Amino acid sequence: MTPDPRPALLTAALDAAALGWPVIPLRPAGKRPVGHPERNCPGTGRCTSGHLTPEQRATTDPGLIRAAWTHRPYNIGVATGPAGLLVVDLDTLKPEDGKDAPDGAASFAALCERAGQTAPATRRVRTPSGGYHLYFTTPADIRFRSTAGQLARRIDTRGWGGYVVAPGSSTATGAYEVTDPVPPAPLPAWLLGLLKDTPAPAAPLPVVAPVLDGARVAVVALTRECAQVSATGEGGRNSALYKSACRVGRFVAWGDIPRHVVEDAFQGAGESVGLPSAECRTTIRSALDWSQRTARPREAV
Repeated sequence: MTPDPRPALLTAALDAAALGWPVIPLRPAGKRPVGHPERNCPGTGRCTSGHLTPEQRATTDPGLIRAAWTHRPYNIGVATGPAGLLVVDLDTLKPEDGKDAPDGAASFAALCERAGQTAPATRRVRTPSGGYHLYFTTPADIRFRSTAGQLARRIDTRGWGGYVVAPGSSTATGAYEVTDPVPPAPLPAWLLGLLKDTPAPAAPLPVVAPVLDGARVAVVALTRECAQVSATGEGGRNSALYKSACRVGRFVAWGDIPRHVVEDAFQGAGESVGLPSAECRTTIRSALDWSQRTARPREAV
């Protein structure tokens, strides 16, 4: 007989809350928050005064936590921003990556080397895919947004507007396990500097003038548009994702940047603000298909 996973999950959720980290229930054996999406909000119950995001629903209240996790074997999400955390997600390679492409861990090691620093000693969680989550505490006066691929290849961050799957949770491919059980270290100054220098959300880009290095401009445009999506609030996230993907799509049509690179970056940006994975994929593909059909030939230099 399979043991009931609820007691262990409840303990893990209560342990996180005891650290002052608000938690949210995630689908059993999954990574998406439980509850209705914004587009289907009934406007009743806790949403009577407006739709509550997973971050807004996160709690440290032991009574609410016990009521949820004794009901079903929910996985555990930690709302990183309200928890005062910045979690660096070192992802593994995807099937579309080249065999010599760096994964998140290699990219992070390169960042440390360029900064002349050793890898920070901090709380580390291994994910089912073999990646790692590095937990850091953040200064109280800085609100770091979640990012997707902006530090380096296969490195995302989870701050305000995002969440991280907590240890004790598991999926069909494995469990989230603490490998370095030390307290989260303060975000290192060199890494804080890189994150503060992340391009701020920008106004929609104008049509790009003829350039010699189209690939460079494509990367800059993609970075800015992903930052804009990551900073979008409730009520306009899907629209912002579509419009930004449309603007970058012309660079795909011109051959300046591979389509899968654009799809991956926007997928991370959309998910970082709470859009469902499937919804992100549909929106991104629709936008890029439209851009590739309608893009005008680039003006000759």
